[in-house]
Amino acid sequence: MNTLEDNDLKQIGLELMFLTPDKCRRPEGISAVELSKSLNMPLDIVKKKLKILLDKEIIRVYGINPKLWKFDEYKFQKMDEDDEVYRLLCNFDDVDFDRYFSYN
Repeated sequence: MNTLEDNDLKQIGLELMFLTPDKCRRPEGISAVELSKSLNMPLDIVKKKLKILLDKEIIRVYGINPKLWKFDEYKFQKMDEDDEVYRLLCNFDDVDFDRYFSYN
């Protein structure tokens, strides 16, 4: 599948990108199980997509059991702008920002 059309990867990437401290129980990040529940997505898909993001070095993993995942803003900013994952996560055309931010 073309990475630029991978909606699951985009959902997971954006969820991690916009993860605020009040949305996760631990400062080190969120577990794959918590991410799966919050996105209503099968755990095996979440784990596959986390591996892609980890291979791109734009997320970090902490701990062993459970592994906690956190977006690496610095590494993301250093990515090649032609990278498909970078372009996927920077395409905000169909993003509902209300999911990530409260405007109160």
